[in-house]
Amino acid sequence: MRLRSFLSGTAVILALGQGLPASTAITHPAAAAGHVQVPDSYAFPLGDLRIVALSDGTVPQDLHQLMTGTSPAEVDNLLARAFQSNPVEASINAFLIEDGARRILVDTGSGQLFGPGHGGKLPDSLASVGIAPGDITDILITHIHTDHSGGLVLDGRPAFPNATVHVGAPDPAFFLEPGNAEETGYAPRYFDEAAKTIGVYAEAGKVRTFEDKETILPGIVGTLHPGHTPGSAFYTVTSQGQSIVFIGDIIHVAAVQFPDPAITIVYDLDPDAARAVRSAAFTDFAGGRQLIAAPHLPFPGVGYIRAESENSFSWHSLEYRNRAGE
Repeated sequence: MRLRSFLSGTAVILALGQGLPASTAITHPAAAAGHVQVPDSYAFPLGDLRIVALSDGTVPQDLHQLMTGTSPAEVDNLLARAFQSNPVEASINAFLIEDGARRILVDTGSGQLFGPGHGGKLPDSLASVGIAPGDITDILITHIHTDHSGGLVLDGRPAFPNATVHVGAPDPAFFLEPGNAEETGYAPRYFDEAAKTIGVYAEAGKVRTFEDKETILPGIVGTLHPGHTPGSAFYTVTSQGQSIVFIGDIIHVAAVQFPDPAITIVYDLDPDAARAVRSAAFTDFAGGRQLIAAPHLPFPGVGYIRAESENSFSWHSLEYRNRAGE
């Protein structure tokens, strides 16, 4: 397990799960222009289910600071091929699954923990599709990082008062034990924020943990893929012979990590394991033409992976539709 002492530094600008030093503060061109999006959603059917991608907003990312196992020059070259440049804007996506009996969220965005202007838009996106927080029956957390579990609370109270939270067992065992911060060198803020979010639900008896390959709810199977965090999970949802896999943070930057899955990111607790999980999953998803949903790919973050060579891949978004059903 690689240690990164700088991860314990004070956050000045908030990016996916970790603050950067003041010297790296970024003003994104779109933000400087005062461009603000309306609440965003995209719905599509999956068998008997309705899946809705929901935007929690975006945050700026200085990839020279964040990507590991590479160099700034290589990152810039890969970004240029995708018509991008550093810094990049990363989506924070959450997803709603409706089966008629349940309304299930996959992740909850960052809530209030990144501060104004950095995420926190999930409640508005839910409202835009007619869903109130009290309507949510279950929440599937892919892993305990702020941009996935931060939205569990609002002003210190459960934001989804009627929901049961499901999470891979190794994650709360790790993040709700503060002593693990000193032992591993992982940033103490992760542990503090875990106590303030999923810890609130745990104290209320509203957290259910699961092990690998466990059926969480009808038609939903959780599998564990440790590396990014100890309990990072995929959720495979199946209905009428169709399926989608919610993959969590095995991919952060499409332009960089699809062409070179060996490149890691500072948020990985175990970079070597995270790298292996990514390569294996990409190969599996590409070979099976599996529909996936990812929290940090450009909104709506739903689509397919194609293998371009032995260990290089490309991303292809789900076909967009906006018309009456047939």
